[in-house]
Amino acid sequence: MSESFTLKQVAEHKDVDQGLYIIIDANVYKMDTFVDEHPGGSKILKRVGGKDASKQFWKYHNESVLKKYAPKLKVGTVKEEAKL
Repeated sequence: MSESFTLKQVAEHKDVDQGLYIIIDANVYKMDTFVDEHPGGSKILKRVGGKDASKQFWKYHNESVLKKYAPKLKVGTVKEEAKL
């Protein structure tokens, strides 16, 4: 399943009850089922819920982490919005 999301739609999923989506390099990941498994703790994921977490992700992770978890957690991409 791969959908296109606006930034506003991702922002609506800012906590576990709402699905907890994060963005990494324009890809959207649903993290609510992964929060308790996250080696760095749930607080880190909850802090970036509904936001672009690319900068924080790449500071602590490498490509192999995405390859391992993307098939399970990726739900779509961020679609480009019209610039006015």
